[in-house]
Amino acid sequence: MYKSEAIIVKCDIGPFPRSMPEGMFDQMPSVSVTLSDGESFILFEYYPDEISFVASEFIGLTVAEAESLKTQKEIKYIQS
Repeated sequence: MYKSEAIIVKCDIGPFPRSMPEGMFDQMPSVSVTLSDGESFILFEYYPDEISFVASEFIGLTVAEAESLKTQKEIKYIQS
């Protein structure tokens, strides 16, 4: 597991799928992060027609907080 004190210092989101129907089988965008300890990885992929993110939302968060942000947005989408 990741160190609880490591925070996200860089975030990239994308690439985004093409418009439908051309983009039907395109890969979903991913949230890629770099932590304060230098580790970089893809945090998760998501469906951009359901939820959205901007990179600045993740800066300063821990991995657990970033995953919680995704969960909160998914719950809000499901409940709408």
